[in-house]
Amino acid sequence: MYLSIGGDMAVRTGCIVGIFDLDNTTVSKHTRQFLRQAEEEGRVVSAAEDLPKAFILVSEYGIPRVYLTQFSAATLEKRLEALEP
Repeated sequence: MYLSIGGDMAVRTGCIVGIFDLDNTTVSKHTRQFLRQAEEEGRVVSAAEDLPKAFILVSEYGIPRVYLTQFSAATLEKRLEALEP
């Protein structure tokens, strides 16, 4: 199954490692460093038309990728739960 993350993009639900709120997680210097390094390595994909509110960490074929989205982490989690049978 796929989770719509905005910007006409979707990610495979089986590849999602975690969904994180940007406001809460970027308080940590470790998270900021992780996101900066992912950006430098070209592993950040923006699906946000506005300011991003959350990011989704995905591991596709063993390659970690970060998707920025305008949807809140709570909204994405509700969408994910709605997909479960």
